[in-house]
Amino acid sequence: MLKRLALLSVCGGAAIAMVAQTSSAPPQSAAPNSANTPTQVAPWEQAPEGLKQRSAAPAAAAGTYRIESGTRILLNMINSVSTKQAMTGDRIYLETAFPISSGNRIVIPQGSWVTGTVTEVKRPGRVKGRGELQVRFDSLTLPNGVTRDFRSDLGALDGRADETLKREQSKVQGPGNKAGDAGTVANTAATGTLIGSGVGAAAGNVGRGAGIGVGAGAAAALVGILTTRGPDATLSKGSVVEMTLDRPLVFADADLNFTNAPPRAALSEGTNPSTRTKRSPGRVF
Repeated sequence: MLKRLALLSVCGGAAIAMVAQTSSAPPQSAAPNSANTPTQVAPWEQAPEGLKQRSAAPAAAAGTYRIESGTRILLNMINSVSTKQAMTGDRIYLETAFPISSGNRIVIPQGSWVTGTVTEVKRPGRVKGRGELQVRFDSLTLPNGVTRDFRSDLGALDGRADETLKREQSKVQGPGNKAGDAGTVANTAATGTLIGSGVGAAAGNVGRGAGIGVGAGAAAALVGILTTRGPDATLSKGSVVEMTLDRPLVFADADLNFTNAPPRAALSEGTNPSTRTKRSPGRVF
């Protein structure tokens, strides 16, 4: 009997000790749920803000080809436009001089057509002020007739031309003519000197005649300059300009089937943009 009581006491003490140990142990934390717990990224592993914005740009869907905004497209002038004759609203016609590709495929072939509009014309002044011409590109037509509209500006001019591009306003500015004015005065004065010298020799006073001739020649040259405009701003036929797209152009596979497209006609060079007709005294434009 005593042995049983002792055995029960030992078993009861062991059970009490196990219960106490279990209750005093700290509860184990649940395993984190990887699906709901955000992943912590170190600051040096975060993408730059600019990269985030670029990656957020819409990607072209499968089977489509995208020409991004800001793409520069080289163009040849088909017609000529000048501040001498152009008016606001006149049309200009061009063709692409170099193909544009996307996704390893030519999307805009060489010889595609571009149309534009003259938006501002300013004639050169008679004493000062250069001619200015502003144009805008309106549409692109692929050789198969597929067309896209936009409103794009000039990005660059032909390096052979005397004109300059005011990029902030997308205006073509004509060349100045200070050197031509100086040459006109000098040539006319020299001619007047010869004539005056001959008249003075006949009258027996060569020096006086030469002086009168110089003054008369300079005066005639000045009158010619004041009544003549400076060089016009011109985009000549055959010259090369660059267009900068103001929006993305997206084409599907069906838009790029050029099987039945007409053959590309050769573009004539036209007049060399560097060839200018200098203004002459007394001629009014």
